[in-house]
Amino acid sequence: MTPVIAANSLDLTFQTNDGPVHALKDVNLEINKGDFVSFIGPSGCGKTTFLRCIAGLETPTAGDLSVNGMTADEARRARAYGYVFQAAGLYPWRTIGGNIRLPLEIMGFDKTDQAERVKRVLDLVDLNGFEKKFPWQLSGGMQQRASIARALAFDADILLMDEPFGALDEIVRDHLNEQLLQLWARTEKTIGFVTHSIPEAVYLSTKIVVMSPRPGRITDVIESPLPKERPLDIRDSPEFIEIAHRVRDGLRAGHTE
Repeated sequence: MTPVIAANSLDLTFQTNDGPVHALKDVNLEINKGDFVSFIGPSGCGKTTFLRCIAGLETPTAGDLSVNGMTADEARRARAYGYVFQAAGLYPWRTIGGNIRLPLEIMGFDKTDQAERVKRVLDLVDLNGFEKKFPWQLSGGMQQRASIARALAFDADILLMDEPFGALDEIVRDHLNEQLLQLWARTEKTIGFVTHSIPEAVYLSTKIVVMSPRPGRITDVIESPLPKERPLDIRDSPEFIEIAHRVRDGLRAGHTE
């Protein structure tokens, strides 16, 4: 199987006024079609930087990176992915439907196709009936669902998500985690997901990538044995707890190296 995303000996050093900052070091990773991969590590470990490299928003200084068989920049121009940021980033003067339509308008989809796609993705994220509402009329969790809908609107194969639920309370976060798993099962997207939460990473993922403090390196890649169908109470199971311990041990090991 040809990986959808492949990084080989990837390095990234930022040049700053205070000298070089080594953000990523010798990152090697393969992500296959349909994987749900979470990246977890301490703040500043390069999780988001690596996601931005995949998205073609940062340029590695060494190594190779391919996305859908192309360079990351080619994949960005081919619109191979949707990107969901930490903040929903919805334009307050546009309705929810208008926000979702924005990338479709930019890409030149005709109005009939735009309307059909907006309806379909609102269905996917359970926001039926909210197309004409404005962002300020929605809760934080609903705004993030609208942001996910916008990223799904042009039907890219890959969904990149940078801590999309980090600012939400635990109850809302649990609910959105369940909804995201259902969405992933229905769409079969390949998902890259950045998080600080061990339970979130273990609950969502088929593969968990544990990263060390800067310079960001991969200290462990954990293939999850959990079934695709995951009720929230799976978090009390011995298998779940065992994976969470391994993630925690990997994070500790990264700090002591």
